[in-house]
Amino acid sequence: MYDVKEIIALRKAFVIAEVGQNHQGSVEKAIDYIRIFSNAGADAIKFQARNNKVLFDEVAYNAPYNSENAFASTYGAHRESLELTTDELSTLREECHRHHVAFMCTPFDEPSLEMLVDIDVDVLKISSFDLGNLPFIDKIASTGRQVVMSTGGASEIHVEKSVETLLRHHDKITLLHCVSEYPCPHNRLGLSTITHLCGKFPDLTIGLSDHFNGILSGPVAYMLGAKVFEKHVTTDRSQKGTDHSFALEPEGFRKFVRDIRRVPDMMQKKPKKETGNEQVFKKLGKSIIFARDVDAGTVLTLSDLSGRIFEKTYIPVRESFRLLGSKTKRSHKAGETVNYDDVIIES
Repeated sequence: MYDVKEIIALRKAFVIAEVGQNHQGSVEKAIDYIRIFSNAGADAIKFQARNNKVLFDEVAYNAPYNSENAFASTYGAHRESLELTTDELSTLREECHRHHVAFMCTPFDEPSLEMLVDIDVDVLKISSFDLGNLPFIDKIASTGRQVVMSTGGASEIHVEKSVETLLRHHDKITLLHCVSEYPCPHNRLGLSTITHLCGKFPDLTIGLSDHFNGILSGPVAYMLGAKVFEKHVTTDRSQKGTDHSFALEPEGFRKFVRDIRRVPDMMQKKPKKETGNEQVFKKLGKSIIFARDVDAGTVLTLSDLSGRIFEKTYIPVRESFRLLGSKTKRSHKAGETVNYDDVIIES
């Protein structure tokens, strides 16, 4: 039910609402995020998991943290205040399924990975921080779970070696072009990289993880070959925290999803038989008339023809090229409609 490729086949795209730690350590807020952004069109809601005492060494963990976004006086305590427990993350998985979206999470360390597998996470995310971290990537791939991997800050060799490691285990892999700037200006998005990734990894699903604070990146990326889209979300851009300022609020995310899903329909050509038969042409389309009096045997030129709107359409003015050089069978007065029976068209 939460297979990335199956959802893409059904809906043409897979859109991830990246909550990260914008829930600020509150499971109640996290549940609200699931409800709000599943209703806004997300296919997956993504969170993050850290075992901070494993992830940070003692000095980094106990370092003073004086940022305006701090939730505690030391960095370790700040991080701990933003974490959700195993039971809370398990509750979020159930809540995601209740709202028919995939439960997705980024493990930042081995204990968090083991915990997420134990609670049966649907999709694992490899952050740009761990691209090229082959020992950890190998552990993630060995779980057999679907993997989405971001490529921020990486050279091509880092991407290649990371993909090779994943493919030793399975091919349920999505590769996301990413620029690790928070926020990312529009002229730094580098969306043409998506085309390169599609060509280099034709058997993988390619997508976009961007930190751009607008919605245009999604449709443009889709046209370049992206099928998976990860976007940071918030319920209030003014909240305390580093990710809120560039994240999309619910209405912005809804439009982001809407515009991505519209692209495939926008690319379809209109059936030829419908072109020119639109209602507006039936009502306001001009029919060809004689612009002046003509005698029988007149070879029609541009100056002999004009157009006028009638209650019904005769020969549409766009067909005037067919009448040029034809010869009238009889005389006509200016303003009369032209019919094919009135002329001899030389083949």
